[in-house]
Order: sequence, then C-alpha cells, then structure tokens
Amino acid sequence: MTETIRLDRDGRGVVTLWLARSEKHNALDAQMISEITQVIRHLGQEQKVRAVVLAAEGKSFCAGGDLRWMQANMTASSEERGASARALAEMLAAVDACPKPVIGRVQGNAFGGGVGMISVCDVAIAVPAARFGLTETKLGLTPATISPYVVARMGAAKARRVFMSSRLFDAAEAVALDLIARVVPPEALDAAIEAEVAPYLACAPGAVAEAKALLRLLSSHPDSGLQEATIAALVKRWESDEARDGISAFFERTPPPWAL
Repeated sequence: MTETIRLDRDGRGVVTLWLARSEKHNALDAQMISEITQVIRHLGQEQKVRAVVLAAEGKSFCAGGDLRWMQANMTASSEERGASARALAEMLAAVDACPKPVIGRVQGNAFGGGVGMISVCDVAIAVPAARFGLTETKLGLTPATISPYVVARMGAAKARRVFMSSRLFDAAEAVALDLIARVVPPEALDAAIEAEVAPYLACAPGAVAEAKALLRLLSSHPDSGLQEATIAALVKRWESDEARDGISAFFERTPPPWAL
C-alpha cells in the first residue's frame, strides 16, 4: 500500500503511476522516493505491463525535492545524508532503466527534480501553461543527481542555457531544449498520451524492452562511477553554508545573501 503515489491499470496492460502529493506540489520526499523506486521496479518485472504513464495529481507535475526533506538532510549524519542522496539517485536510475516504455504526462509545472523526472521518461508531453526550471542554484544547491539524465536529454550545449541560472522557461522552450516532445492543449493531453502509448501495444514486449536496453547501452547514461559522483556532489551541497542560507531564506521568505 502506497501513500504518496497511486496506480491506475487498464485491461491492456497500461499502468498510470500518479504522483499524489498535490498539496505539496508533488515534491519528492523520502517516502515518495522509496515508493516510486519500489513500484517502478515491480512494474518493470510484471509481464502483463506494456507501458507506464508517469502522471501527477493537482496543479503541479513535480516541484522537485521537498525542501523540508533537504533541510533535514543538512543536519543529519554524514551516513544519513549519503543514504538519502543515494535513494534519490537510485529512484532516477530505476525509472530510467525500466524495461517498459515510460511516457510523461506533464499537466503542470516541473522544477528541479521534476525536470529530472521528465528526463528519465522515454517521451513527455506537456500543456502550454507548464513552466520549467532547474532552480537549485537559487537555493544554494546544484542539480546533482538529476544531472546525467538532464544532460543526456538536452545535450550539453542546450543544457548550458538553463542548467546553472535557475531561469524559468515555458513549454515552447522546453520543446526547443528537447525536454518535452510536444505541447498540446489541456483538453487534448490524454489523447496525446494515448497516441504515444498505442503503438507499443502492437509491438513484442520483449523486443521493446531489449530495444530500450540497447538504446541505453549506445547512449549516455550514468554508470556506477558517475552515479557515485553525483551522490557525493549532492551531499557536498547539503553540507554547504550556501545551501543552509538559501533554504533558510526560502522558509523565512527573505532574500538569500547573494541575491541582488
């Protein structure tokens, strides 16, 4: 039984995994990270599952990492910080490596780790009103564990446009950056998702899984060394004065020391 996500299944083997912390803008905390990891791994092994739709309840797709969760990690022991960063990295890796096609249904804003969640989908469709941003540096953090997937999705040259500045960008620019495949009106979103799902139902499931594995082999995806480096980078930021000041400023609704 899960509390932060829920599943809808249809008779064709299509499963919709809903992020269900709408009151927190579907921000990722320890429980949600754990539940997504366990469920996506299970779905990947279910023979009857043909495709997974990653969707979200409420107005936001995913606001990124829950700041209370990050704040707690900054005061935790080094072992606890490392375990939390590793859990986040392993969740992203689990979605990225899922042998089923994963289609992102982006009905609202995605920031920070939410952009990372989109980047580990095989394809993502968004609505025009959605806004996006790698907002970590504004808080004294870095997009560490999501970085291999974001760069793999956008390419380094395009990622440089948004990776370090915390600048928000609209859905049209998300398409230009290759984060989003296309943008459709809200009333057409479900039909667009169905158009992505339907072709897979005519394909051999084992061949789809092996084709996806081959694609990952031939393209850029994090190996164990790179994953360890991103975990260390996230822990280092959690331990920094900038992260403490940035997150404190967020909760106190005051400008951080570096803001001009």
